[in-house]
Amino acid sequence: MSDQPTSTLWWSTLGRVVIVVVIAAVSAIMVARIIGVRLEVDGSGMRPMLSRFDEGAHFDALESNRAAQPTSVATTAPPPPIDRHPEAFWPAYRGATRTGHYDHNIRTDWPDDGLPRLWQQPIGGGYASFAVAEGRLFTIEQRRDSEVVAAYDPDSGVELWSQHWTERFQETMGGDGPRATPTWDNGRLFALGASGELQSLAADTGRQLWRTNILADAGAGNLTWAMSASPLVVDNQVIVLPGGKDGRSVVAYDADTGAVLWSTLDDVAGYTAPMLVELAGVRQILVVTAARAAGLRVEDGALLWDYPWIVSNVPNMAQPIIVGSDRVFLSASYGQGSAMVEVSRTGTELSAREVWRTNRMKNKFSSSVLHDGHIYGLDESILACLDVETGELVWKGGRYGYGQLLLADGHLVVLTERGDLVLVRATPDGHDEVASFAALDGKTWNVPTIADGRLFVRNTTEMAAFNISP
Repeated sequence: MSDQPTSTLWWSTLGRVVIVVVIAAVSAIMVARIIGVRLEVDGSGMRPMLSRFDEGAHFDALESNRAAQPTSVATTAPPPPIDRHPEAFWPAYRGATRTGHYDHNIRTDWPDDGLPRLWQQPIGGGYASFAVAEGRLFTIEQRRDSEVVAAYDPDSGVELWSQHWTERFQETMGGDGPRATPTWDNGRLFALGASGELQSLAADTGRQLWRTNILADAGAGNLTWAMSASPLVVDNQVIVLPGGKDGRSVVAYDADTGAVLWSTLDDVAGYTAPMLVELAGVRQILVVTAARAAGLRVEDGALLWDYPWIVSNVPNMAQPIIVGSDRVFLSASYGQGSAMVEVSRTGTELSAREVWRTNRMKNKFSSSVLHDGHIYGLDESILACLDVETGELVWKGGRYGYGQLLLADGHLVVLTERGDLVLVRATPDGHDEVASFAALDGKTWNVPTIADGRLFVRNTTEMAAFNISP
């Protein structure tokens, strides 16, 4: 006798259960918003995070805060002189090289009650971090039904200017708002909104220089968690990843005019930001799409080499790491793990091969850092250290959730998913937590920024600055 009816009934019952669970979850989120409780999930997508949150009251408080700020440093004031000291610049996502390294000394003897807090105030939603240049602090936020690019005074948090456009990206699991950190270059700011709005702005005043929509230009649909890859500016080209077909996956715009200069590949986009790197002696643009890691020629986007990198469920999120002169470290969650890829050159041709692979480091939407022959990063939600030559796990410890981290002065500066700041020695000898303190309230997925001896952090509701100068 066939068991088909029983099997069909089982799947039908399971389907009804799933539908009921989904309806219940959505209903719970809606009810929570009505009563002023924000119901979110952590980075695992499984564990709930509850917090008191009234959206209307939050934006009322933000607007009152900005209205009460002094106007003496507003846009009518002349811009401050450009500080040419390298430590005063953090012009792009995870720094100028996108490696997450602050190559200057920091304070490592943190007081028991935390680093000195310089200022703290409300901010709009979204998961972008800060860029710092020309004595200004830049980010992109969600304020009510507008995406807002804003410039702040790093010393006081006073808002210097803001540029708005109507757009509201909403996604239940990840949250509302824009994701991509603005990029500063030569007096201009390039900001990418969640739904593809790309604007070039004067960094001193916020005046719009040009605009376009990269999804419309490429004939591409948005990703589940929106456009997240921060623009790369190289040789007066703005490189973005809309993920369009017919050779419009990666697109270069003229930084002066916004005209399309070239486009290449047919891949669905990933969430990883493009990087300018040198591999096997060749200067190139490194991208990670939903299908592969690839090196592209800077001048025209021609494919130099590629390596398949397909992650189940969602495209890649973590930034690659350049190791030595010819290797690339890749990492992802969803069972993917990590791989070390070697790029070699034969004549004028480049090719890639896998050196090792491991499941002991699975970066989800955080990125690892490289220090003295070891890779440090969050394996899902736990800090881990790998040997860069072999991929072997050296140690694992420190449950920081799905947070973010930077490398500075031989230490890891970790911003946890719960909003704590933690200092950990970057050593293969074992997990050595030096200090920690509460910095922000609520779920925190935004990458911290360090510039000119100051540590800037934000999440979807507040921003703060701390003195980390030695």
